[in-house]
Amino acid sequence: MYRYDDFDRTLVTERAVQFRDQVKRRLAGEITEEEFRPLRLMNGLYMQLHAYMLRVAVPYGMLSSEQMRKLAHIAKRYDRGYGHFTTRQNIQYNWPKLEEVPDILDELADVEMHAIQTSGNCIRNTTADQFAGVAADEIEDPRPYAEVIRQWSTLHPEFAYLPRKFKMALTGSPVDRAAVRFHDIGLLMRRGTNGSSDQTGFQVMVGGGLGRTPFVAKTIREFLPKKDLLSYLTAIMRVYNLLGRRDNMFKARIKILVHETGTDKFTEMVEEEWQHLKDDPAYELPEAELQRLKPFFAPPAYETLEATVPPFEEKRLADQAFTHWVARNVAEHKMPGYGIVTVSLKPVGGIPGDATADQMDLMADLADKYSFGEIRVTHEQNLVLADVKKVELYDLWQELKRGELATPNVGLATDIICCPGLDYCAIANARSIPIAQQISQRFGDLKLQHNIGDLKIKMSGCINACGHHHVGHIGILGVDRKGEEYYQVMLGGDAGENAAIGKILGPAFSKDTVVDAVAAIVNTYLSEREDGEAFLQTYRRIGDEPFKERLYGTD
Repeated sequence: MYRYDDFDRTLVTERAVQFRDQVKRRLAGEITEEEFRPLRLMNGLYMQLHAYMLRVAVPYGMLSSEQMRKLAHIAKRYDRGYGHFTTRQNIQYNWPKLEEVPDILDELADVEMHAIQTSGNCIRNTTADQFAGVAADEIEDPRPYAEVIRQWSTLHPEFAYLPRKFKMALTGSPVDRAAVRFHDIGLLMRRGTNGSSDQTGFQVMVGGGLGRTPFVAKTIREFLPKKDLLSYLTAIMRVYNLLGRRDNMFKARIKILVHETGTDKFTEMVEEEWQHLKDDPAYELPEAELQRLKPFFAPPAYETLEATVPPFEEKRLADQAFTHWVARNVAEHKMPGYGIVTVSLKPVGGIPGDATADQMDLMADLADKYSFGEIRVTHEQNLVLADVKKVELYDLWQELKRGELATPNVGLATDIICCPGLDYCAIANARSIPIAQQISQRFGDLKLQHNIGDLKIKMSGCINACGHHHVGHIGILGVDRKGEEYYQVMLGGDAGENAAIGKILGPAFSKDTVVDAVAAIVNTYLSEREDGEAFLQTYRRIGDEPFKERLYGTD
C-alpha cells in the first residue's frame, strides 16, 4: 500500500496543527459555532444529534495492520470502544470530545492517516473495488490510479469549494463491486481496441448518485487512455464547477447538471474543455510518477502453491459450519492456493458496520498472521483479508469465531447495509439501526438465509441515502409522518454492472409492521421463484404486482 513521502507527512501534520489552533479559539469563544463550522468540516468533524462525529479517510479502503491498531486505540482512548465503517470505505467515531479531536488527528498523522476532505463541498475519499489487485477477473489493478486521484484532488485549489460534495469510484474488473455507476464520476478499467493489456484505459461515467434524486451514471467516453486521466477529470470538474447550481443545494450535484443539460450536450462541453488541456504536459499523468506509485501496490511475496489443497478440502468436508463460511465469505483469488476472505461486520442482530476496538485489534493481528499485514474496507461495510492461504483458512476461521467475526452471511439477507439513522444523525427522519437489527433477527436462521440465497437489503434513515436504499434488492427508507417513524419499501435496485434504481411499492409501513412487510416480500419471492432463480431474477420476471398484492391486498 502507498506510504507517505515528506510532502504528504508535512501536509497532514500542518493541517493537524492548524486545526488545534482553530479548536482552541472555538473553546475560548473567540469564534462562533457558525464561524467554526466550515473549519471543522474541512477536517471531517460533523455535529450529530448528541455529539460531534469524526470521519476518518481510508483511501480506496486500504489499511495496514499498524493503522488498524491505531483506529482501535482511538476507539478505546477517545470514543466509546468502537468505530463504524461506512459505505465510502471510511471509519466514523460517534462520540469524540471537541477538545480531544486535535489529539486524534495527531495520532492519525503518526500512522499516515487523516480526516481531510471527508466532508464539505469537495472531492471526497475515492473508493475502489475491495478485491483490487487480487481478483481473478481483474483487467488491471486500479489502486495506483486511485492514489493518483487522491494526490491530485487533495486540497486542489480549483476544486476546494464545489457546488456540492463530489465522489469518485474505480474498478478494474468487469464485475462491479464498487458501485461505480452511482458516483459523480465512475471509472471502469477497459482494454483498448486491440485487447492488449498494455493498452488499457477507462470507460468514464458521470452523473450517478443516490439521495433525493437518484440517477445511474451516463457514459461520456467509452475509452480514455490512462495518460489522459487527470486532464479529462479536470475538464469534467471545470464544467461542473462553472455550471453546477449554487443557489439550490438540492439541485447542486453533477447528476442534476448532466440530467438537465442532457448527456450529449454535457459530453460536448467536457470534450471542448478537454481540447484545451489534453496536449498540455502540465495535465498529463506523469509516467514517472505512475511508475513511482505502482511498486507500492506490487503483489506480496506469494508462495507457489497448488490450486487444490487437500487439508483445506478435508476440513471443508468434515465441518459443515466451515463449509458454509467458505461458500459465502471466501472468493476466488488470482493466485492458486490463496483465497480472498470477507469478514462480516453483520452478526445476527448486530449493528451493521460497527467493530469494537478489540475486534479491530484482532483484525490487525490476523492480518499480520495470515494476510501480509493488510486489511481492506468494503463499501458494503465489511472487512477483507485479501491474501490468505487456503491451507490456513480453517485456522483463520477459528480465530474469527472467537472474535465474533465469523458470521457466514456475505451477500445474504442479514448482510444489511445501514446508515446510523436517527440514533445519531441530525438530519435523519427515522431510526434505521433498530429496524436493521430486527430484520437480521427475523432472517437469522442460516438454513433460511441459504434457502433465500443472494439478497441485498439496504436501509437509510433519510432521503440522503447513506444506506444506499435505492440500490437494494429490497430498499427501505425512513420517513417522517407527523412525528411518527414510517418506512417506505422499494424493490429491484442493483448497484452492480446491471445497475438499477428500485421502485417504490406503495404506502409506507409503520415501525411495528415494516419487518413483517419485508418477511412478506421474501415469502412472495420464495413462492414465486423458478428453479435456480435469485431474488432479482424473479422480481424482474414477475414484476411488482404479486408483491403488492401480498402487502396491500386488492381493491
